[in-house]
Amino acid sequence: MDKKKLKEHVAHYIEHLGDNPEQYREDAENRRERCRYYQGWTAERLKTMDEEQFAEYLAQLWAMRMWGNKQYVVDKILEAEDLRTVTEELSQLLWGKEQLAQRWDHFRERFKGIGMGPAMLSELLCYTHPEECMVWNRRAHVGLKYLGVQNLPRYDYQVTGERYAELSRAAMEIVAEMRAQDAPEADLLFADYFIWAELQVEENLEAIHKKKPVPESIDEKTDATTAEFIHNEVRDKLAEIGRWLGFDDRIEVKVAEGSVVDTVWEAAIGNMGRVIYVFEVQTKGSKDSLILNLLKSLKNPAVQGVVAVSDAKQLEMIRKHAEDVPGLKGKLKYWDYQEVLKVHEQLSAVNESINALNLVPVGF
Repeated sequence: MDKKKLKEHVAHYIEHLGDNPEQYREDAENRRERCRYYQGWTAERLKTMDEEQFAEYLAQLWAMRMWGNKQYVVDKILEAEDLRTVTEELSQLLWGKEQLAQRWDHFRERFKGIGMGPAMLSELLCYTHPEECMVWNRRAHVGLKYLGVQNLPRYDYQVTGERYAELSRAAMEIVAEMRAQDAPEADLLFADYFIWAELQVEENLEAIHKKKPVPESIDEKTDATTAEFIHNEVRDKLAEIGRWLGFDDRIEVKVAEGSVVDTVWEAAIGNMGRVIYVFEVQTKGSKDSLILNLLKSLKNPAVQGVVAVSDAKQLEMIRKHAEDVPGLKGKLKYWDYQEVLKVHEQLSAVNESINALNLVPVGF
């Protein structure tokens, strides 16, 4: 970490707070209130949470700002998992006795596709343990990159428990500098406010969207667990992209006996029927299985498009396989998974900005 740059920005931030005491008091009270609320959900109390309380618990998170209809997100989680199971595992994540990295990996492994990713989990951890856990999200990535922290995780699947613990330790260097500059109350939540206020440098915000010159491949060197996390992240982000575009989205949809596709977008056209788009994500496994699933889905006349999603190398292999398949040639589309992740990130930023305007109030 560039200590000189950090020291300069902390000094500027502390000076700014001194010149704006009302903002300082407001931010400090906001941090205290958030910590009081989330720390009030103790290990045992979390296990008694009802659906209304669970919705309120998640709705207050910054990670939920990209969603206009927050209840929709909650409903999706509870469609996938029983509330009691989720709250018991949250209790273990936030208050368990095991090491942080172990608790993180256990929760992520247990709930791979319910929409509770690193941004949401790290925020809950930070409010509960602000002396130990940071908020990890796009803004934190930009801030730490600006300070010269190397090898930052770019995608959700890269944020393992060990990596998250390392990132939190790196962010403690910010806390240490803030405390050294007359901010004794600084913790990792205070550091998050600092990162947002001081370190969102324009060129870094732009660079985060630039495509790498050589696409990452998911090949035989990729271990099975990593491949599965990539698969699930892309599958879930495809669903969220569809949701933001106005489609009804579903994951793991059965299209025929023994055939399940990863993501489906659906839209009603008045009283005329529905149109459906089907996506299959390939990380590892049989290309023939992917092609067979897409062929079976095309038997539904409402299906207007089928899309294979993978890295550039595998997409070319899938293209060659599909060329000689009757009924599929000319109908199959191809989407690089890195492009999917980039589109998701950009749409997330757009939705977050628009939802911040509160143009559509949340109903009852």
